[in-house]
Parts: sequence; structure tokens; C-alpha cells
Amino acid sequence: MEKYDVIIIGGGPAGLFTAINIKKEMSVLILEKNQKVGKKLLMAGAGRCNITHEGEMSEFFNHYGNNYKFLKTVFKEFSNKDMINFFKRRGMGIIVDKNGKIFPETEKSKDILKILINECMKKGVVIKNNETVLKAEEIKEEDKKIDEKFIIKTKNNIYMCDKLVISTGGKSYPTSGSSGDGYIFAKNLGHKIVSLKPALAPAFITDYKFKNISGVSLKNIKIYLYRENKKIGEHIGDIGFTHVGLSGPGILDFSRDIKEDDVLKVNFIGEKIDKFKKEFIKETEKDGNVIIKNYLKRYKIPESLIKSVLEQINMDILTKMAEISKDKRNKLAKMFCEYPFEIDRMGDYNIAMATTGGVALKEINGKTMESKIVKNLFFAGEVVDIDGDTGGYNIQAAFSMGYTVAKSINGGL
Repeated sequence: MEKYDVIIIGGGPAGLFTAINIKKEMSVLILEKNQKVGKKLLMAGAGRCNITHEGEMSEFFNHYGNNYKFLKTVFKEFSNKDMINFFKRRGMGIIVDKNGKIFPETEKSKDILKILINECMKKGVVIKNNETVLKAEEIKEEDKKIDEKFIIKTKNNIYMCDKLVISTGGKSYPTSGSSGDGYIFAKNLGHKIVSLKPALAPAFITDYKFKNISGVSLKNIKIYLYRENKKIGEHIGDIGFTHVGLSGPGILDFSRDIKEDDVLKVNFIGEKIDKFKKEFIKETEKDGNVIIKNYLKRYKIPESLIKSVLEQINMDILTKMAEISKDKRNKLAKMFCEYPFEIDRMGDYNIAMATTGGVALKEINGKTMESKIVKNLFFAGEVVDIDGDTGGYNIQAAFSMGYTVAKSINGGL
């Protein structure tokens, strides 16, 4: 039976960064179920590793749904600027793309992981791979013969520790090792788990009519969410057409709020229906010989999309504006300003990039990331009820939580 001051279950970004920042005098063990740590990190940003986002931290709060307030303290402890400086001090510069996403200058996730592992080695952190944790339990105070607080059982060994960190990730991309184990450990230790569902997931659409333009994307599109004929939300972002539905940041970031049978009304042209109609009539009176395809191009949308929508209302792309009836004009306005997509289902955990739900935040001290139920139990990363938008927000939250956990363990909070 091996004993450590701190045991961290899960060697993802939150777990690794926690370990790096725990003072060297403490013995630290990371238990990782995969053959190597950081498997999901290697997938981040399509292998380029979008580590964070530019801007002030106050701007980050718009990217974590309704639970953003919980992150205020951890972002003060470790910000995006701290993230950038951490890697710069270790010889890794950064690049910022046109959307504000920040990547390592090599644009390789493996280089970020290498730095994290090297820092663990410098601190004397023990990493044990292929160690699947079966059970994590609190040692009751009545057992006077044992000083440690927790016992962790794996397939191969039994470990004990004074402080336990659960940083196992969520349930998305289960092939990366994120299979939801942490929720079981947390629940067995007395914590409530907020209902789980895939996040950052694409939408599968009922009776989808845009297969022929798969691969086409649109920027800064307004999306309205309807449930039982009532508008319950809206979002602006880039969208992409797939073979089976909609994807892109605008859909992925909105996915935490979308359910089966909801309807997304998408404004392809950025105009309200009434304004579109008025402009249409005005331009028709000015020159009714303009063909509809050329008129719609003024809205900077792809010709393939124009053709696809017009086909759905049986209108030829060469139809002159003067030949379009009031009924057809109304249909045009509806289709381009509020095109309805009925949700068949959202992508499951196999293709979702994150998990919404998790360990209930009301049971975690947001200043220390320590459990309010079990002393010396800490949480970091996606296992808690926090999920961010695409763009480096989830990795930033994982690092910030990990840093806060370490500082608390070190006695600094």
C-alpha cells in the first residue's frame, strides 16, 4: 500500500496543472487510466491546442452559460495572461488567430503536453499510467490507526493520501478516457451530480434539405431557439452545413441549451422579415428585371445556399423580381430570415467536445475548489458543472481551477 500527500485522479490539463503547482515538499501521485496522460489534450483544437482566448477575463464570463459567476475567483488566481506567461517562460511562444483564439507557436498539442509532463518531472510528481481507479473512499475518523484521509483502489493497487483531487474530465470523447468515472467517485463521497448531457455538439436535423451544400459555412449568423412555439433563446455565431445537420461554433456553443424537437430559426441574411419585404418591393419597383439570384447576392451569402433555398419553394434562380408574387415574396422572406430547422437530436458523447452538468457547484467552495462536504477533497476541470464555449475557454477554466486547487493545498488560500 503506497501513501502520498496528494493523489490526483485524472491526468488531463486540470490534473497535470494541479500537480505542477503543488509545492515540491509534498508527495504527489497522478493516477491515469490511459497508457499516457493528456490524451484528450492532444485532440484540442484539432491537434493545434487552443489553450485560451485573448481579451479581458471579464469578457470570458459570457462563454460559460449560466454558471460563469463560479469562475470569478479562479480566473483572478490564474488568467489568460498568466497562461501565456507560463508557457513563454518555458520557451513556448503563442500565436493569436483572427478570431482571438490563442495557440502555441508550433501549433502542436504535443508540445504543450511535453512542457506539462516535464514540469511534473521537475517537481518529482509520480505519474502512474494504466491505473484505472475503481473506488475512492474517505477513511472515517474512528479508525485511529490511520493518519491518511482517503483510500483509492485501482485494478492493480491500493493507495492512501491526505488530500484527494478529482480531475477526471466529463463523458465526451470516451475513447480519450473521459467516461464519467469522476461523477461516480464524487457521488460515492456524498456529492450531488447535476444532470449530464453532451455539450459543444452538432445538431442532427429532421427532414434536412441541405445535404447538397455540405461543407458550406456562414459567418456571424443569428440563431433563434424555439421550444413549443416560444422563443427561449438566441445566439450569434458561425455555422456550417453538414451531411446531416448543422455544426460550427454558433451551433456548438448554443448546444448546451438545445433539446430534441426544439426548432432553430436561422437568419441567413441578417435582416428582419418586414425590412426584407420592404427592400424587396422597393428594388422591384426600381428595376423588376433583376433576377432573384443576383438580388440575394447582395446579402453576401453563397450562391449554393441561394439555389438550395429557392429550389425548396420551387423558384428558378433566374426568375425576375417582377415575376414574383406576394405569396412567393412572403415565402422568400420567411426562408431567408427565419429558416426553421427542427432538431431530431444533438450529437452524443462520442462526437460532443464537452459535457454540461457535473458535480454541483453549490457543494464546492469556489475560492479554493475544495468540497464543502468532505474536507481535503478537491475538484478541477470538466468534472464540475462548468462547460465553456469553443475557443480555448474550457482549457483556460481547467488550468485556472487546477492552479487554485494547488494554491489551496499549499496553504495559500
